[in-house]
Amino acid sequence: MLKMRFLSHNSRSSSLIKSITTISIIALFLVALLSICQHVEASSEKLGDPYKILGVDRRASLQDIRRAYKQLAKEWHPDKTDNPDAERKFVEIKQAYELLSDSERRKAYDLHGITNEDARLNRDQHDYSQYGRFAFDPFDDFFGSHRFTFHDQDISLFHKLLITAKYYETQVVPKSHTTPHILFFYADWCFSCMKAAGTFKKLLDSLEPLGVTFATINAGLENQLVRRIGVHSLPCISLVLDGHNYLYKEPALSIPKIVDFVRLKLPYKLLGNVKDDNVDAFLSGWTDNRVRALVMEPRSQPRLRYLIAAYHFRHLVAFGFVQLNSPDTKEIQHRYKVNPSLDSVHVFNEDSSKPVASVQMSDIPSETLNVVIKVNRYLALPRLSSQEMLDGICPAEWNRPRKRLCVILVTENTEMHDRARDTLRRIALQSSYSTERVRFAYIYQNKQSDFINSLSAHGRPDDTLLRIVVIWRRDMKHVKYEWIHETDLHVSDHQALDNETYEGVVNKTKLKIDTVIQTLLRPNEALSYEAEVKDLLDEHAQGLIFRIVTKLYTSLEYFIDNLGSEHIWPALSVLATILFILAVGYLMSYLVRMEEDTVKRNETKDQLNNNAPRDNYVQELKLHELRAEKYNGLVRLLKPGCRTIVLITDLQSRPKLIPAYHRAVWPYRKNKTLMFSHMLIEKGLAWYSELLRLSLSELRDLNINPRNCIGTVIALNGHRKYFCMYHAKHPESSRGAKRMIKMTRHLSASPTDPEAGAFLGMDSDDSDISTDVSEPKILLEENLLDGLSNWLDRLFEGTTHRYYINYWPDFTTK
Repeated sequence: MLKMRFLSHNSRSSSLIKSITTISIIALFLVALLSICQHVEASSEKLGDPYKILGVDRRASLQDIRRAYKQLAKEWHPDKTDNPDAERKFVEIKQAYELLSDSERRKAYDLHGITNEDARLNRDQHDYSQYGRFAFDPFDDFFGSHRFTFHDQDISLFHKLLITAKYYETQVVPKSHTTPHILFFYADWCFSCMKAAGTFKKLLDSLEPLGVTFATINAGLENQLVRRIGVHSLPCISLVLDGHNYLYKEPALSIPKIVDFVRLKLPYKLLGNVKDDNVDAFLSGWTDNRVRALVMEPRSQPRLRYLIAAYHFRHLVAFGFVQLNSPDTKEIQHRYKVNPSLDSVHVFNEDSSKPVASVQMSDIPSETLNVVIKVNRYLALPRLSSQEMLDGICPAEWNRPRKRLCVILVTENTEMHDRARDTLRRIALQSSYSTERVRFAYIYQNKQSDFINSLSAHGRPDDTLLRIVVIWRRDMKHVKYEWIHETDLHVSDHQALDNETYEGVVNKTKLKIDTVIQTLLRPNEALSYEAEVKDLLDEHAQGLIFRIVTKLYTSLEYFIDNLGSEHIWPALSVLATILFILAVGYLMSYLVRMEEDTVKRNETKDQLNNNAPRDNYVQELKLHELRAEKYNGLVRLLKPGCRTIVLITDLQSRPKLIPAYHRAVWPYRKNKTLMFSHMLIEKGLAWYSELLRLSLSELRDLNINPRNCIGTVIALNGHRKYFCMYHAKHPESSRGAKRMIKMTRHLSASPTDPEAGAFLGMDSDDSDISTDVSEPKILLEENLLDGLSNWLDRLFEGTTHRYYINYWPDFTTK
């Protein structure tokens, strides 16, 4: 018993020792884990003020931060300095740059001083990140292989940049002719769109400073726009350039690939390559009315910011690219004293010896680049070649306290006027007036005749050519102007002048222009005359053929760009269907031709066998006589759509009327729905009288003179029980039988031809009705069928009157 108690006591002691040991191990593990977490937190919070580390202001832009980081990274890189703290300082600089380059982390630091990347902006919100993930997550297949964290899934930026289809049409498309636009298509419950939010923000931070405009479109709200652009999936990025949409079709949203995509879709050769052998030709090409700009970089291809600037100013500035690390550009570098390790931009007007503006930096900001080009985007003496050029050089200033004058030389596009333009160009280059007060320009009179004629109403010289006019635009449609007289630019033969005489002409013209300008710039001095002008003609507008070719090329490029794998099979199916239809049609036509050839060969053989020439063959036209035994076949038993055309004659008139009837119906001999016949009135008078009686609206007995019925033609529709009637003196009307009876009575009352309406057996005592004096008194039998051909045409057109009956009367022979 004691032994058993001792063993039980020992077992309880051992189990207690094991429990204490397990608890101690767990406690030690927790302490170590806590110390590690504290160490990680301390190391993460060890980062000081990132703004002080990089030496930038709190309101610094992303470009300033990036520029400071590059400078400090070069200075503190461990491979480039012997400072023992270089490695620690380099890591600190990198951490500060990573914090400030991320908009969300920078916002968290500015608001809460948080430098930890995993910290949340809202500290009161529960943080689930400490729980980690299981080794196998069943939701991986649904949400993707990436962790669905809400730190980078903020789509509030999508709502801030949201636009509508109307805004796209009225704002995005017009502005895309000068500024690239990137559209991001998303949906509210699109998880892929949420995962792409972080990439979109970085893309926005990278390209927006370069001049790209961003906007978002909710695909669920703009279905019509989504279908028209051709969005294939969400999220989707579309680049809008010059009014056209180009879809980004890579499966992943990668910033370098998107940048390459934008670069590829920009117009070809925005920056032409300029070397020592072609720099003079490039700079002297300002005769196209565009300023020249040289972009010099120590790279093989220009940066995207320069391409975007060239796209924006392409109508006013021609850009050239100079590769500084190429041996073919050494003379350019020496001429303009360019640092081969920095980016340089030089802007030139007509004087190619020195630039009017230049900027040289390691990283030229887009804002600085655009300002430099915008200020110098016009030549010293530009040509007023469009309304846009006039608005830029001489803007309307109704709300400005000071006048801006434009000195314009009227010329023509001829070499004879080059000397006059050179004279005014020299005066413009030597002018001491600010371009904000006085601008010089010239205009072609033969191309802008409406504008020149508007300024010629008052105070004009006898000939406006090679004359100078000073204008001030009060508003968009009205200008005030004054012509400058007593200048020698109107002398056309300047080439014959020697240098001394020419300098005298230049000085005299400059003195006269300066005197007029100084007078007009006074606040209390007004220009003498005012005129209403029309918009200038766009001299750079493309011709019709060139526009058609451009449109076809753009459509083909757009089609190729937007034809994806999901569209190839439907397109091939449609193409194969069209080719199959064409092949079947060609095969059937070929078989028909073979059949016709076979028939012709057989007919030829028959003719040879019968010794009958083919040319004497004439298709037969059968004329049936309407008698009692043929009545059912010709009338009552006609198939639907078939008609029988009957000529009424007598024994005396039949030899004369049947040939004329035969000639009238001969063109319709091949119509298988028609049957042609003739009837003797002596045999069918009873049937004809009953037929006419059934067609009348009133019941009465008809007393018909058979002699007056000859030459009548009736078209019988046996199936639908109606007939149409022709007679040389029968006036057809669309009002029916009553109108026919009235007109018949009208003809019967004619004193010149009392039997005009007797073919219906009607007489009238109305002698006061006027008659048609143009109608002949006597109608010969030979002329009874003269109008039959026209009547047949109206019969087949359906414009003749139809007389309906309830049944066909029996045909009885007297």
